Amino acid sequence: MNRRHFIAMLGGVTVAWPAVGRAQPTPRTMPLVAALWSGEPTAPITVSLREAFLQGLREEGYIEGQNVAIEERYYSGDSETLEKAVNELVGLRVDVIMAGGTPAAIAVKRATSSIPIVAMGMADPMADGLVASLSQPGGNVTGNSFIGPELSSKRLQLLREVVPGVTRFAGLQHPGVYGDRTMENMLMEIQKSAKESGVEFQVFDATGPNDFDAAFEEMVNAREGALMIFPSPMFYVNYQQLVGLAALHRLPTMYVFTEAVQAGGLISYGADIPDLARRGAKYVAKILKGTKPGELPIEEPTKFHLMVNLKTAKALGLTIPQSILARADEVID
Repeated sequence: MNRRHFIAMLGGVTVAWPAVGRAQPTPRTMPLVAALWSGEPTAPITVSLREAFLQGLREEGYIEGQNVAIEERYYSGDSETLEKAVNELVGLRVDVIMAGGTPAAIAVKRATSSIPIVAMGMADPMADGLVASLSQPGGNVTGNSFIGPELSSKRLQLLREVVPGVTRFAGLQHPGVYGDRTMENMLMEIQKSAKESGVEFQVFDATGPNDFDAAFEEMVNAREGALMIFPSPMFYVNYQQLVGLAALHRLPTMYVFTEAVQAGGLISYGADIPDLARRGAKYVAKILKGTKPGELPIEEPTKFHLMVNLKTAKALGLTIPQSILARADEVID
């Protein structure tokens, strides 16, 4: 199958490279599914999500190149790159678009009201105006959510148990990554929890990977004692850089994604994001078989994974309490 990858380099630099052998759009001899991913095609997270998506399709009887064609694009954090990728996919008149993350889902919904959209890993689809309700989305958007705002207080609670003597906590957010209402709800939730816990919580911004160094320097200068990484596709695909900076500055950090803890981060609590991609593929299959997207309820995770890295805790001079270890789904020694 011939495909063209629109490659969006992170940090706002974009380059379009035609793949070898690409001459004409994919022939419509089989259903054509579009997939829109955040990050570079070769990034570990992107590769993992794509494989999970293909696995989900295979489980439903769809095999790439045999009975389904897949056209892919990749986007970085800037709106121009994302808009160009979306317009290319919409112009191909694909049968379904799988949008990876809320920013992609919002951009695709803005571009088309007719092509079915399956959004994987949304934060708050109702607050972001993507669906009318979780049970009956209506329109052309469905998919799944990682339940963003509601988990912020839980993450702070877990992090406080790990660093009981810390009274100053930092939060790293990606401004504007979600709609205004979702961002406000997320901040309100964490600020309320911090106030009730009697700790200070200060938010720092990073709109792209190039902002990470300065953000961590600001945290250190502000004498922050621990850090929470807020949800964002951009943070997810750049988890290795975040883990490295947290280690460099000896800052105990709570992540949303388990991949960060596997790479040396301290602790994470959240949904299995690759599994959301796999489950999103199953919705794509349902739509290809005739189900309307508006009739498919938004799926929410029922299980959240708590992972702790004891080696990292030791390097930071921390002792993970038994209350955390007893609840952990996975402990890395």
